[in-house]
Amino acid sequence: MSSNAYSAELHPDALLRRIVLWSGTLLGVVGVSLILSMRLPAVLLIVASAAWLLFSGWELYRIRQGHAHCRRLRLSAGGEMLRLDADGNWHPAGILPGSVLLRRVGWIRWHDETGRQYAELLRGRCRESDNWRRLQVIWRHIGAMS
Repeated sequence: MSSNAYSAELHPDALLRRIVLWSGTLLGVVGVSLILSMRLPAVLLIVASAAWLLFSGWELYRIRQGHAHCRRLRLSAGGEMLRLDADGNWHPAGILPGSVLLRRVGWIRWHDETGRQYAELLRGRCRESDNWRRLQVIWRHIGAMS
């Protein structure tokens, strides 16, 4: 296979997406309970709780928007990335710093063609998935380039 045609196609996991959303929701609730446990005037507690809920809600909205924005990611050997939208069209995307790929799990931060930033939690096994194995190889190659 030519190195130009070598790519990994990543299919986001619906369960991992739900885990990310539920953990974000849980942390929003925990944050409010921690704020309310502080010994501050009631007005400050209300303002801080409202601000925390707004911030948490905005982040959860952005995560959901990213999930709706991306059905698949394709990473080529040269480090170029594409995303598949809900309509079945491929669009350019790019990897952002802070992305991490381990043996069986990865946190891929990426941006779309408009510059909006998203992240995707992925998992896989090299023995069971050719795409995950290719991703591991490409990831090592991209890291060596930087």
